[in-house]
Amino acid sequence: MQTDQNAPDPESAWVPKTLAETSVAIWGIGLMGGSLTMALRGKTAALFGIDPDDQVCRQAVEMKLFNQVGSNPAELLSKANLIIVCAPLGLIPDLLKQIPLDHPGHAIVMDIGSTKKNILPIMEELPKRFIPIGGHPMCGKEVRSLSNADGDLYQGGSFALLELPRTTQAASHLVLQLVKAIGAHPVWLDPLEHDRWASAISALPYLVANCLSGVTPLEAAPLVGPGYKSTTRLAAENIDMMHYILSNNRENVLADLKNFHGRLELIEKALEKNDFEALHDLFKEGAARRSAIMDSFDKGGKS
Repeated sequence: MQTDQNAPDPESAWVPKTLAETSVAIWGIGLMGGSLTMALRGKTAALFGIDPDDQVCRQAVEMKLFNQVGSNPAELLSKANLIIVCAPLGLIPDLLKQIPLDHPGHAIVMDIGSTKKNILPIMEELPKRFIPIGGHPMCGKEVRSLSNADGDLYQGGSFALLELPRTTQAASHLVLQLVKAIGAHPVWLDPLEHDRWASAISALPYLVANCLSGVTPLEAAPLVGPGYKSTTRLAAENIDMMHYILSNNRENVLADLKNFHGRLELIEKALEKNDFEALHDLFKEGAARRSAIMDSFDKGGKS
């Protein structure tokens, strides 16, 4: 994070100093929004849930997740001073544009979308009474509904945070408290850097898993084991969500695909030449890179 938390911040004097003083609105009560709510229960002044699906709202009421829940954002957004947009990626831009119409006062606005190129410019256009900040938790499941929500979903995972030019020190400090309260590890990133990293860590693995599933012979099913299950797990991701991710991060994904193709070609050529020494070196290099990446992750991203 680039800000000095001890410096005065008069422009956001209305921002609560602690998470316990904060009223939070969760807009989108699916897997991510529901899990976030579970992780925040008892840690905020109030929790308000908004979802266009009345059945989801009724389920949230039965689960006693919120102080108040409903499908009409105009009734609930104004009660919050922190709004977290947890809707599917393709819906986030329109919801951000709706916030000023339904909230007459001040609020911090954060999204948890997996790409930022299509979202942060819209956040910057919000009226000055709103403080925008980008977010992206690196966690999830292949099943995306409130029924699959889990209060431990965010525990131990990375949570990317992206300050915009209008993000104040007080807002960054409050959001940082939230990330730590749900057990995640904050990673402060530049928006362009975020989309580049997210492509390599999230989008490319999905494409690899999907391709692997697509070329696996059906008759090989009796031999499925833990290795196949783990390497193809991401192939079950929501296709519409992946379409939005790929279209909004197209340039980075194409660059990563070219790098991946190049690596596969090296392996293919070594096999064609029966050059197992070259294969050994390639495999050793790949294993060493994974070890270095995981070691850096375990240290909080510090090399």
